Amino acid sequence: MTHQELPSDDDLSLLVDLYELTMLQAYWAEGMNETATFSLFFRKLPAHRNYMLACGQQHVARLITQLRFGERQIAALRELGLFKEAFLEWLANFRFTGTIHAVQEGTPVFPHEPLLEVEAPIAEAQLIESLIMNYVHLETVLASKASRIVNAAEGRDVVDFGMRRMHGMDAAIRGVRAYRMAGIAATSNVLGAARHGLPARGTMAHSFVQAHASEDGALQAFAREFPGTVLLVDTYDTVNAVKRLIGWLDANPHLEISAIRLDSGDLSELAKTCRHLLDHAGHPEIAITASGGLNEYRIQDLIADEAPIDSFGVGTSLGAASDAPCLELAYKLTEYADEPRLKHSPGKHSLPGRKQIYRHANDDGTFQRDTLTLREESAPGEPLLAPIVVDGAFQSTQMASIDEARQASLDAVSRLPEGLRRLDEAAPYRVDISERIHERRRLAESRLGLPTDG
Repeated sequence: MTHQELPSDDDLSLLVDLYELTMLQAYWAEGMNETATFSLFFRKLPAHRNYMLACGQQHVARLITQLRFGERQIAALRELGLFKEAFLEWLANFRFTGTIHAVQEGTPVFPHEPLLEVEAPIAEAQLIESLIMNYVHLETVLASKASRIVNAAEGRDVVDFGMRRMHGMDAAIRGVRAYRMAGIAATSNVLGAARHGLPARGTMAHSFVQAHASEDGALQAFAREFPGTVLLVDTYDTVNAVKRLIGWLDANPHLEISAIRLDSGDLSELAKTCRHLLDHAGHPEIAITASGGLNEYRIQDLIADEAPIDSFGVGTSLGAASDAPCLELAYKLTEYADEPRLKHSPGKHSLPGRKQIYRHANDDGTFQRDTLTLREESAPGEPLLAPIVVDGAFQSTQMASIDEARQASLDAVSRLPEGLRRLDEAAPYRVDISERIHERRRLAESRLGLPTDG
């Protein structure tokens, strides 16, 4: 195959772990083609997380309906020397024919709740395991981190500055989609902004100031070139830079800036000093934005200290989700040929059957609890899993627009119990598991000769 930094959509059929393809050939050889149900979920929240914000599942569902093995992909598999020619011919005709149920992107989810479920002939459902996990893992981890930072900012804008320290180009681009879903206001990433419709926002680097003979000359040149811009004022001496800025703004009223940016030092004290200087000089319209090693905890502290900061630029902490960069997603077989299936390994149990999640709210609209049921059951509350692929066809009417999903996500997070929105770990959100799921589990254990808990 030709060298490419990023795979094209045509190559996504090869974004699999090898064991998926070897299992497929074994299923094919045995004639195993009954319908299987696979559930995507996690058993435990990462450290510092009270909820995860589901993201990526509708994105990947659309891609699944387009998966094909063309001549180039078949040739790459043939070179491995593992697969029978008749099996490769079968792959050349592959089309996903199954059904996928998923929660709306931007939905807060909790342990054991399916982010999505796949129902398809077992080979089809097995093939897409790694692709699904990659897309949903990345976007869910990044959206969840972004949600925490948005909560900490208490209504102030948060801007993504994280591209340069993210784990690859693909993450940097797809991350912007997750950030938009979670409520981030803008991004410095131009390609991500163009691809996913989040406003592009940025200022200048210290190198621009350093390249000029004087700081004032650099800032004035930038202000002339970009009216209404944000000026970086901490290259040498922040307070003196702001004092001089006020002087030349008063002398040149045609120059217009919207904000100053603080990127180092004691951000709280500098913001207070700069705010006083700007207000006293008659420039209350000039906002203050802060950046430089920020995360949700530093933002929370700055707000608690009443630092007059109007927006925050967050880089590494957001882009790398540095405090909790992974989520132990599992993609497990829960039903095959109309029989319940489960995993019984210590610490890695799975719940059998096709499922639904019902979210029940208090009278004031805050969420009280969830109930995990079998698909055919009902329970109080709103059902969260809906079909987004049916018989291999993507259901575009079931997918909210990115703006609708963003608003629904912000609304859903605001309705969580207050403790779950805080940065410290809270009492777990209540998720009940229906008795019929327990019955289905005991039935599966009995058929396998496994001990049950009654």
